[in-house]
Amino acid sequence: MPELPEVETVRRVLAPHLLNKKITDVALHNVQVIASPLPEQFAERMRGQIISDFTRRGKFLRLCFASGDFLTIHLRMTGCLTVEPRLTPAEKHTHIVFSLDGGNELRYEDVRRLGKMYFTPKGGRDTSGAEKLGVEPFDGALTAAYLRSNCENSKKPVKSMLLDQSIVAGIGNIYSDEILFAAHIRPDKPCNALLSEEFERLAAAIPERLAYFIEKNAVSFEDYILSKGKDYRNTPFLQVYGRSGEACPVCGGALQRTVLGGRSSVFCPHCQR
Repeated sequence: MPELPEVETVRRVLAPHLLNKKITDVALHNVQVIASPLPEQFAERMRGQIISDFTRRGKFLRLCFASGDFLTIHLRMTGCLTVEPRLTPAEKHTHIVFSLDGGNELRYEDVRRLGKMYFTPKGGRDTSGAEKLGVEPFDGALTAAYLRSNCENSKKPVKSMLLDQSIVAGIGNIYSDEILFAAHIRPDKPCNALLSEEFERLAAAIPERLAYFIEKNAVSFEDYILSKGKDYRNTPFLQVYGRSGEACPVCGGALQRTVLGGRSSVFCPHCQR
C-alpha cells in the first residue's frame, strides 16, 4: 500500500499539471471506486470544476475546486493516478478518466479496485474518514508529549500505535519498521513500557525518516508517467523492512521477523530494545 512518502510523491509530481485545469468531462469505466455520491451524480458534479489545489492528508489525496467542493482520493493497495495526453492508450485497469482542458486526462487505475473517491460539496460533511486522522508527521504538534498522552496507558505494541491513523496520519507497515529501527525501539515493546527518552527518539524519528524517504522517492514527471506511477524508489534505502535474515546495517547481526496484529515486522534484536 502506498504510504505517506509515496502519496506525497504523487501529489508533488502531478500538482503542476493539474492546478487551474478545468474538468471538461468524466468517463466512468468502473463505478466501484466511487464511494460518494451515487455514480450517476458523480460525473455531473465533477464536470466544469476548476482544480484550485491538490493536497495530501495522511495517505489521502484531495482535489480542491474553485467552487469550494473537493474530491478525496484514497489509493489503498494498488490505486494510482497519472496525467497523460488524451490519445495515449489507457492501461487495462483504468476505472475513471477526467478530461482536462488543454488535451490531457487525469486517469485513475487500480488493479484490485480497493481505492475510493469521495466527493464533498462546499459546506458538506466529508465521509472519507480523513477528518478522523491524527496529526501530520511534519506538524509541530507531533511531540514526545503528544505521543505519550495517546498511548502511555496502553499495553499494545508500539508498532500498533504507529499504525493507528487516529494518532499519527500516514504511517504504514513499511515506514513503521524504519522509524522504530531509527529510534532503537523494538516493534513489540508495549506502549506503557516506553521511557521518556524513547518517546523523544520516536517523535524525532517519525518526521526525519518520512522526509528522508520522500526525498528518495523523488522522480521526474516523465519518469513517473513512464512507470505509470508505480515505480516507487524506496527499496534500496530500506534498512530493515523486508530484510529478515539479512545483516543489520548497524551491528551486523541477523535481522528478525515477528508478526504483530497480523502485520509482519522486521527488527534488530541487538540495536532495538
